Amino acid sequence: MLSLPSLTPRDTVAVVPCASYEEAKIEAALAALLSPFADRLALIRPGITVAVKANLVSAMKPEEAATTHPLLLRALCRLLLQRGAKVILGDSPGGLYNAAFVERVYRVSGMTALEADEVILNRDFGQREASYPEGRVLKSFTYTSYLDGADLIINVCKLKSHGMMAMSAAAKNMFGVIPGVIKPEYHYRFPRHEDFADMLLDLDEYFKPVLNIADAVVGMEGNGPTAGTPRQIGCLLASASPHCLDLAAAAILGLQKENVPTLAAAYRRGLIPEGVEGLSLCGDLAPLLLSDFKNMPLQKSVEFSRSKKNVFSRFIGSAIAGILRTRPVLHQKLCVGCGVCRDICPASAIVIEKGKAKIDRKKCIRCFCCQEFCPKSAMKVERTAVARLFHHEKKK
Repeated sequence: MLSLPSLTPRDTVAVVPCASYEEAKIEAALAALLSPFADRLALIRPGITVAVKANLVSAMKPEEAATTHPLLLRALCRLLLQRGAKVILGDSPGGLYNAAFVERVYRVSGMTALEADEVILNRDFGQREASYPEGRVLKSFTYTSYLDGADLIINVCKLKSHGMMAMSAAAKNMFGVIPGVIKPEYHYRFPRHEDFADMLLDLDEYFKPVLNIADAVVGMEGNGPTAGTPRQIGCLLASASPHCLDLAAAAILGLQKENVPTLAAAYRRGLIPEGVEGLSLCGDLAPLLLSDFKNMPLQKSVEFSRSKKNVFSRFIGSAIAGILRTRPVLHQKLCVGCGVCRDICPASAIVIEKGKAKIDRKKCIRCFCCQEFCPKSAMKVERTAVARLFHHEKKK
């Protein structure tokens, strides 16, 4: 990939209102969104290959708001093509990383229509190994090899709630460089949410997208990132930094950096300021802030273990924190016993008994893969009874 010179400051975040995916509106909003990044766009010229990394998590229709909308992607790709670039669009969905599986995702999510504009949908399903000794936790990893053919990456995410990471946006979207069938292995390697967040940040820092764009015209709230409810948010966001973009996006959803593991990790690394007031904003966030967005329950209600000095206190603190963490819960009436959750669980914590899924709590690592990929939305993210009582008392 191209080495990037000093360009637009990474704390610059553009936010532009956009009420719908109507062609004229989305093109005008995208043009306004990208205007602060003219120097980065200048890198896109004849002979350059750009990989557009979309969110194609599953074979879901655009109106379900789980995937990046094809009309936004079409507007972006046309802009890149007009500059003479070769454009390859891809992702590795959750599931098999092969032609049959990914072709269905392309078709259902509306991506195949982009081929009429000479956009190349990735059909190279090879894998490569990367060595990354500079990574905080991710020293080596497997990634989708089509990215090796790109000079630049543009990361185009969908703004959604997320069972494990609270929010799915720019930083989380780069997890799609890991081939789908081995994604569960990474959940198992990094079961702590803090470590998983650091792993995602390592991927972001390794691939260094030249630009990050968030599709927040219609996002997803509730039981996200695939089984939630579409929610009108009404904007697009862009930044050179996925983490600064996510900080602004979190503010729209009513989240603080402490609520989002990737943002907490980014702050520890000095990649974001303390709050949105430290960003260089192009546009007005205030009219977009949502006070009633249905976010996921927080992963930890309180942090005990780090404030204690002796081993016994740390042990008790960790045990209490474990009791207060959220967990996946099966809603039996919705379960059809299809086995998707069992097959995708990296900890082998789920079995099918009497036609219903059953979770072994001793094995569960709270990665929420079962919740993310349940086709019937039978898995929900919930607090334990103790955590609900604790929060009730805390509010009082």
